[in-house]
Amino acid sequence: MFPYDCGYAFVADPQAHRDAMTYHAAYLVENTEARDPLDWTPEWSRRARAFPTYAALRQLGRKGIAELVERCCQHAHSLVMEIGALPGAEVVAEPIINQGLVRFLDPKAGASDADHDRRTDQVIAEIVAGGEALFGGTTSRGRRVMRVSVCNWQTSEEDVRRVVSAVRKILQSQ
Repeated sequence: MFPYDCGYAFVADPQAHRDAMTYHAAYLVENTEARDPLDWTPEWSRRARAFPTYAALRQLGRKGIAELVERCCQHAHSLVMEIGALPGAEVVAEPIINQGLVRFLDPKAGASDADHDRRTDQVIAEIVAGGEALFGGTTSRGRRVMRVSVCNWQTSEEDVRRVVSAVRKILQSQ
């Protein structure tokens, strides 16, 4: 979707913004003829990180960006809820925005939390090895879980169906 390493500051008073950011040193060349980026940002030597988001806003507009975000959130919700409804899986955290958590349960009778943790990591590894999706594991409240995050503008409903089907096959093969 968007680069995660950019940010915006909306400052009502341009002079206050410039005064807060401007830095002069003997080794810096001062540009008095044009708007100098050194006067507006604290990260002088980095690439123009906000440019990709600016380009997306210009291309898609406010409505397009809103639709993109809503679509990613819906796909995350579908993935978490559909995978979590499969036998041997459970929803740990339903997505509020575009991220949620799922846990995979060891099917043996009397399985411990440690068994469920191992099972969760095993299923995540099998999903990743299958190449259909890239999920990572994390620990939530002392339990291993799979973190589902959808942030790619290209993710489609068909992608969601394929991923759920791949997870279903993995869980059925055990």
